Amino acid sequence: MSYNVNEKGYYGEFGGAFIPEMLYPNVEELRQNYLKVMAEPNFQKEFNQLLKDYVGRPSPLYFAKRLSEKYNTKIYLKREDLNHTGAHKINNTIGQILMAKRLGKHRIIAETGAGQHGVATATVCALMGLECIVYMGEIDIARQAPNVARMKMLGATVVPATSGSKTLKDATNEAIRDWINNPVDTHYIIGSVVGPHPYPDMVARFQAIVSEEIKWQLQEHEGTTKPDYVVACVGGGSNAAGSYYHFLDDTEVNLIAVEAAGLGVDSGESAATSVLGREGIIHGSKTLLMQTNDGQITEPYSISAGLDYPGVGPMHAHLYKSGRAEFISITDDDAMTAGLELCKLEGIIPAIESSHALAVFDKKQFRSTDIVVVSLSGRGDKDLETYINHFKL
Repeated sequence: MSYNVNEKGYYGEFGGAFIPEMLYPNVEELRQNYLKVMAEPNFQKEFNQLLKDYVGRPSPLYFAKRLSEKYNTKIYLKREDLNHTGAHKINNTIGQILMAKRLGKHRIIAETGAGQHGVATATVCALMGLECIVYMGEIDIARQAPNVARMKMLGATVVPATSGSKTLKDATNEAIRDWINNPVDTHYIIGSVVGPHPYPDMVARFQAIVSEEIKWQLQEHEGTTKPDYVVACVGGGSNAAGSYYHFLDDTEVNLIAVEAAGLGVDSGESAATSVLGREGIIHGSKTLLMQTNDGQITEPYSISAGLDYPGVGPMHAHLYKSGRAEFISITDDDAMTAGLELCKLEGIIPAIESSHALAVFDKKQFRSTDIVVVSLSGRGDKDLETYINHFKL
């Protein structure tokens, strides 16, 4: 069984491109060109140069000594929090801005939840001198004010989404509407492995630099290219897709996807799609989706603005359905506790999204010889207010 996308844009039964006719030319143009463009030596050279000199890659693979001692296993943190802009998101936006330029687009739109993808998009638009419009839910604008300020400083226009739950799903709806109205000169930079084919595959390929580095870094540390486990948080799932990418077909490497259980899987305030989702179509692809019996999308909830998406990307839906990845749901409280633990044991303040992945050590027993790589997908600067309120700091 293959865990990569097939030529029709499907991962198993998930994926595809379910789009309004108005968007067909845009998506088709991208589908016909993305692999050709990415294979061009000039593209590769520019992409890798920017990752090195602008983003600051490779990001370190850090052996977390005190955390490892506490849980009696070998824990390595893939330090995506050290990238320029503070998260893994920049890997994909660099790739997509270079793609957009080669396709002759000069206006960029994006959606953002926690604001990290919005900041990363605004960053590369400033770098390349392109117009940038970021759609963001009204509620997320309020809870991620520092990131909104960053986007504006970088020259982006931030447009509030005021419909529905006023969060990520609604920002995505607005971005798609914009794209329909501006099909010729606009490229939509999707920030996760969601949306119509070829987006999930394209984003996963740009993020694959993460697992590519893990392999040779682990060889340096441990004399092997294979960890026993790769752990990553999953909302839409781009940091997980990047962390898993080069291990997908190697079943000796166990994959763990950590979802946001919010106030509890059965609380009605959750974003644990693998448990609560059923097959459905959202934002142009068939995937697992939280929905009511009559197919209306249920509002997700998580303390983390980056994980409250009502679905997962089609790659992750396939990894779940096929049993290739183990999915674990972590509550707000457990994630926050794990985040604070990393601060106190390793002197690293993680994003709340990444804290969900770290909470896995309280839920699952690993062997002392196991090598467990955790994707530390972002840093916690943007979440300080949430940490302050939660722990009454």
